[in-house]
Amino acid sequence: MSDVNEKTMKNPAPNRQRPTIADVARAAGVSTTTVSHALNDKGYVDQQTRERVKETARALGYRPSVRAQRLRTGEAHTIALISSMPFEIAGGASRLGFLMEVAAVAAAAALTRGLALVLVPPVMAGRLPLEQLDIDGAIVIEPTTDDANVAHLQDRGLPVVCLGRQPGNASVPFVDIHSSATTELLLNHLHDQGSRRIALIIGAQQRNSYIEARASYERFCAAHGMAPVISVADESGGEAAGRDACAALLREHPDVDGLCALVDAFAVGSVQAIAETGRRVPADIKVVTRYDGTRARSCRPPLTAVDLHLDDMALQAVELLFAHLASKDGAQSVMPPLPTLVIRESSGAAGAN
Repeated sequence: MSDVNEKTMKNPAPNRQRPTIADVARAAGVSTTTVSHALNDKGYVDQQTRERVKETARALGYRPSVRAQRLRTGEAHTIALISSMPFEIAGGASRLGFLMEVAAVAAAAALTRGLALVLVPPVMAGRLPLEQLDIDGAIVIEPTTDDANVAHLQDRGLPVVCLGRQPGNASVPFVDIHSSATTELLLNHLHDQGSRRIALIIGAQQRNSYIEARASYERFCAAHGMAPVISVADESGGEAAGRDACAALLREHPDVDGLCALVDAFAVGSVQAIAETGRRVPADIKVVTRYDGTRARSCRPPLTAVDLHLDDMALQAVELLFAHLASKDGAQSVMPPLPTLVIRESSGAAGAN
């Protein structure tokens, strides 16, 4: 290496623009092709030259252009995290809790694999403008049977992984969110706390979590000699839909003493409806919900809920998507840890926080 080049590397010009690959080649005394091969560990470059090029690049402060890499490879090195839930459920008082809890872990996991994560927030209705995103793949949270976003991504030929199985679409890899186990956990807890007339409120949309919850509830009722009491609410109505569904349910079945409202927004609305009828939670009706988020914790009384281990789910979703980005032979499903109950005042359990 020449004295001039050594001096330049040690004392770069104060206002000089970011070094280019040509600067590295000139300083190392090699071609730009050799620099590219050496820095990317590709092609034939002898070890001594490879190390000299890397040291030169470090000394100059050279960083590869992500834009140039994208133009050369056609890859964006970016994945999207998409909420299939509408804003009324995923947003509002929960402050996107479920989505943000998944996103925090997924973003970190993606970064360790050289991927950036784009968070696509829920919308009021309809398909998201995904064609505007330059992405290599996506994770979709709890898609419906006819989820337009999954269909669009598959039509583009992009790898898709779902957090929760997509009903009727066996071609989409998924992380199992244990909907049956979660429902059984909540129902058994209500029964253990003395509830003998337990009702279920689920969403009207065709999500696998609702399908599995209904089936689990019907099995539970059959096993305990209960007549099923199921109310369905539209997700777009948020807490108000839960309140109306619960109010109608109590008018028709005033003897209900336990309520499993799978969606946290529906559960909060149900607590309001129970209070409006002059009943008390948990003295008259015990209430439980699925997601242990902001709504469950801030409700009065606080709601018994479930720790879904979203950090494990998010990590597994990124790993599964990464496997499918690298190969079409990745697994079709993975199983995170089983959910655990978080007991609070709404179910009247002794020692609840």
